[in-house]
Amino acid sequence: MPVIEVSDLRKSYGDKKAVDGVSFGVEDGEIFGILGPNGAGKTTTVECVEGLRRPDGGSVRVAGYDPVADRDAVTRILGAQLQESELQPKITAGEALELYAACYPDPADWRDLAERLGLTEKLGTRFAKLSGGQKQRLSIALALVGNPRIVVLDELTTGLDPRARRDTWRIVEDIRDRGVTVLLVTHFMEEAQHLCDRIALIDQGRITALDTPAGLIGRTASSTAISFMPSVPLETRLLADLPAVGSVAEQDGRIVAHGTDETVHALLSLLTGQGVTAHQLRITEASLDDAYLDLTGTDR
Repeated sequence: MPVIEVSDLRKSYGDKKAVDGVSFGVEDGEIFGILGPNGAGKTTTVECVEGLRRPDGGSVRVAGYDPVADRDAVTRILGAQLQESELQPKITAGEALELYAACYPDPADWRDLAERLGLTEKLGTRFAKLSGGQKQRLSIALALVGNPRIVVLDELTTGLDPRARRDTWRIVEDIRDRGVTVLLVTHFMEEAQHLCDRIALIDQGRITALDTPAGLIGRTASSTAISFMPSVPLETRLLADLPAVGSVAEQDGRIVAHGTDETVHALLSLLTGQGVTAHQLRITEASLDDAYLDLTGTDR
């Protein structure tokens, strides 16, 4: 049985349907991503999972518990890093960890958490003086201090520079490797592709696709891009009839074709037959960005 079960979840704010019939299950020990544009309903969905919002319809179960009716039980097994959260400016990182640890019957060693998350040297630093990346790592530590079975991470790398974002990814992978199930909310395609075992794409309050990153990418109409500079002028109409070709364009002498692996093989055979050399040849697999745009028909 999935450790998180969401069935036909619905939540509205006035006339706006924030979540409109969302259903998914999260397996024990996986990193499950919820991906979509701002305002898609991602945060409302996980707030219902956390028990912070009461659904208008449908059901949510966390390890068999109702997050609203069985709030105490869910609090013991679920930790959360919220999209927006602040601590008292003068509290130190160490004081915050010690305070949160005191709220649980069997907390993790908060000093060990601080060391794992690179916060040991900042334990005496007040919250207001921490950098954005340090605040994010502290938020993760606070979410883990109760020894949760499940942790929800909502937009945890927003506002971080690329290096800090990559460091945070390694932390998330370490959390999963220690046996914690991760529900990750993000609008960064690269982040979802790198971290998640499975991804639910949410747009306008509905799930538009749910699969592994590779599975989502495999659904795209044109999963491979081929670009090159031909050694002699080449009419693009010759490429339009290649197997599975999606599009062909030329700009400043460079030809770019989109298709599949079959298209690549056919294109290279065609060039050989025409006596054309492909200079600066680049063959690039589709990314989750491409899959998202293809599957939803919207920008991020």
